[in-house]
Amino acid sequence: MQFGRYLEEFEEGAVYKHWPGRTITQADDIAFCMLTMNHHPLHIDEEFGKNSQFGQNVVVGNLVVDIAFGLSVSDVSGRAIANLGLDEIRFHKPTFHGDTIYAETEVLSVRPSDTRPDRGVVTVETRATNQREETVMTFKRSVLIPRKPEDSEG
Repeated sequence: MQFGRYLEEFEEGAVYKHWPGRTITQADDIAFCMLTMNHHPLHIDEEFGKNSQFGQNVVVGNLVVDIAFGLSVSDVSGRAIANLGLDEIRFHKPTFHGDTIYAETEVLSVRPSDTRPDRGVVTVETRATNQREETVMTFKRSVLIPRKPEDSEG
């Protein structure tokens, strides 16, 4: 199985459905919050969560971003030279402990480099959904991707 794509293997409008999904547990959320020093009680205090407008804890947004990003690596940036940036991160619905995140990525543009003929830039939008098929988060990113070597079969 191929891990990642060369520039020539991306096509504008293509959609990659990433699999498998990832279920986020309470332990995942709390560990991520502790690692990143985000101690907001909505994420780590069950009693606080019960008394919030959501009636439960909410998964910290950056964890949802990172899971969707990670799910997309094998299809989008597995051969990347570098990730150039994340743009327009949007949270559409809350994610809760026990939710499973699925992701898909659409290729928005593919542009060969004007100065480096061995590479180009691919811009994509990744959409994360939960097990109820509700969109919970989206982001765009640009990735520097190598061209397929002339002497390579892949």
